[in-house]
Amino acid sequence: MPSTPESTVASAAPTVALAPPAAESRPCDPSRRVVFSVIADADPGTLPRVLELVAKRGLVPLTLVSRLVDDTLTIEMEVGGMVRAESDHVGQCLRQIPMVARVTIGERALSVEGMASLLAAAE
Repeated sequence: MPSTPESTVASAAPTVALAPPAAESRPCDPSRRVVFSVIADADPGTLPRVLELVAKRGLVPLTLVSRLVDDTLTIEMEVGGMVRAESDHVGQCLRQIPMVARVTIGERALSVEGMASLLAAAE
């Protein structure tokens, strides 16, 4: 039996490739290091939700420490490059996660060696 065009042609759904956002699309302060300290319920979804708020901004934490004691999870996450308005917004978003009991935001000074390596990497 001869095949008809309808039976031999497979319809393909168009695919869309999204380019990552340009580095210039968000304000950046390379000399600023923000530390988010989070106290939350011990729930498997807590840590991914905390990390999501940084990852969706195209950032990777410089350090991430998580400790589970009884039914409490403490998370300390250091992120570089955030301007104050952005870190304040992330702090507010962290406070809205249902499992989170407390969030504090602090800053760490970037060492002279750290600043030199950042400048060298930017060249």
